[in-house]
Amino acid sequence: MSQHDILVLYYSRSGATRDLARCIAEGIESVPGINARLRTVPPISAVSEATEAPVPAEGPPYAELRDLQDCIGLALGSPTRFGNMAAPMKYFWDCSSSEWLAGALIGKPACVFTSAGSMHGGQESTLLTMMIPLLHHGMLILGLPYSEADLMTTKTGGSPYGVSHHAHSHGNEAISPEEQRLAKAQGKRLAQTALLLNQS
Repeated sequence: MSQHDILVLYYSRSGATRDLARCIAEGIESVPGINARLRTVPPISAVSEATEAPVPAEGPPYAELRDLQDCIGLALGSPTRFGNMAAPMKYFWDCSSSEWLAGALIGKPACVFTSAGSMHGGQESTLLTMMIPLLHHGMLILGLPYSEADLMTTKTGGSPYGVSHHAHSHGNEAISPEEQRLAKAQGKRLAQTALLLNQS
């Protein structure tokens, strides 16, 4: 069986969203024939002269628009910023007009995930607003069904729109067992759907 890549694209400051991304990647790679391609985006600065090194000091490489074209599916993650995705991730999507014009993402499945410092910090609105550019690109949005029992019992994070994490005010609360299971389930569902859509 040939190997297919699913892009796990995230931005993380304290590491919570990164840890969720790793759990989702684990779920993706539990499906034979699927590889998780972990990528991040650089921070942005209000100072126009500020630049980032072309390769991050640690962690996965920065995403290129080509990653969107190469992959058969997408898991998109960002910390919650006032009920929306963080500016560095928004900037990445604002620069994706060439992929939109080419229809590079049409018909590919996608899911979203987030973390926030408070229990009611806008996680669900962040998940919903992250879907908007994906819908403009013609992607097929996947959520988490309530057949995942942890959705009914979790006291830390999770929603039918996508997995979430309550990172607390210090930002480095460990991913709970329920959140881990939901993230892995979300990744597995994305991979299985992408594989079905790519059968020829």
